Amino acid sequence: MTFKSARKRLFLVPLLLGTFLLSSTLQAQTQTKPIRIGFGMAQTGALAGNGKAAQLAMEIWREEINKKGGLLGRQVEFVSYDDQSNPSLVPGIYTKLIDSDKVDLVVSGYGTGQIAPALPTIMQRKMAFITLFGTNPNGKFGYERYFQMMPNGLEPAVGLTYGFFEAAMSINPKPTTVAFAGGDAEYSALALEGARENAKKYGLKVVYDKSYPMSTTDFAPVVRGIQATNPDIVFVAGYPPDSVGIIRAANEVGLKTKVFGGPMIGLGYAAVKKQLGPLLNGVIGYELYVPEPTVKFPGIEAFLKKYQDRAKKEGVDELGFYLPPYGYAMMEILGQSIEKTGGLDQGKLAEYMHTTKFSTVVGDIKFGANGEWQVGRPLYVQYRGVVGNDIEQFRKAGKAPIMFPRDMKSGELKFPYEEARK
Repeated sequence: MTFKSARKRLFLVPLLLGTFLLSSTLQAQTQTKPIRIGFGMAQTGALAGNGKAAQLAMEIWREEINKKGGLLGRQVEFVSYDDQSNPSLVPGIYTKLIDSDKVDLVVSGYGTGQIAPALPTIMQRKMAFITLFGTNPNGKFGYERYFQMMPNGLEPAVGLTYGFFEAAMSINPKPTTVAFAGGDAEYSALALEGARENAKKYGLKVVYDKSYPMSTTDFAPVVRGIQATNPDIVFVAGYPPDSVGIIRAANEVGLKTKVFGGPMIGLGYAAVKKQLGPLLNGVIGYELYVPEPTVKFPGIEAFLKKYQDRAKKEGVDELGFYLPPYGYAMMEILGQSIEKTGGLDQGKLAEYMHTTKFSTVVGDIKFGANGEWQVGRPLYVQYRGVVGNDIEQFRKAGKAPIMFPRDMKSGELKFPYEEARK
């Protein structure tokens, strides 16, 4: 070895050592850096009640997982922005989260209207995307890394409304006519579309089919218009304000029909239950959890106790039956996927979520090829025996026995509506 080559080798040793140390340091920093999960969530505006409740559930999961040492030995951190219940703000929020904040993963905010505008941005960046309560927003995109936390089944609009018709058609003599009503909005339009398909399946004659403006405040004319057609079934798909308005009007007008109800969003909220009280009696409502003896998902009661204790202090939905368990389950699925794939690779995460059956606080979940639940199970209940406006009565079984699905059924449908509501 020449003096020159020996000197060169001596020079390379510290350089290589430095490179190795730098690489080791960067690797160690990556392993100890928090895993950052980004999302937009309504903290103000019309969706804020649900947005705040969902975020509290997600925070409970994050705190629990971090106490156990995090994921892959790294703590979990949330990066979130208030989408103000405004869909036009959503694309900018997700662009910032991914491009500027450099989050590792994203999940959605609450609702169809907030999920759909996020999808093009997510698709462009090829991120895995678990979403919270969208009625088929991926139908027009067909994104293969999309997953939905809502138990409507592979055909969301049809699956959402199927249980209502199953319950309605259980009575004898069987109904033959149906009236449809819903707000002039995306969710109601999709739900009504599915309901029409189910009505056709059961051979029901449609005698009324109209939408009303979302600005409607007096629903008595709507109910009188429905009553004039004398339907056996009255099906309504609405958001909280019109769900409340329609039920109030049905009681004021004295609606006469065999079966009245539908996927009226809001009936699962503690505030709406308090507001309507005994006016709920006789209505077939759409719920996602009720404390009936036939619903015993592992971990659900422990989660709800923790959530309800926090909800009182934080001023969010005090029951937490509607959205919170699904927000928590969404994070359970993401966490399990990260641990099982051993990393944050978006393709591997999506592949794992497509092929795995997950155990969560809302039961077992398996996603279909389109990211929707392989097997749907929206709950349809009939409210009965509600007295006064005390929310405590809804914490016990009996106020909302389940009519559908069959394997969770805990009561028989009472009809006609005018008798069931007494």
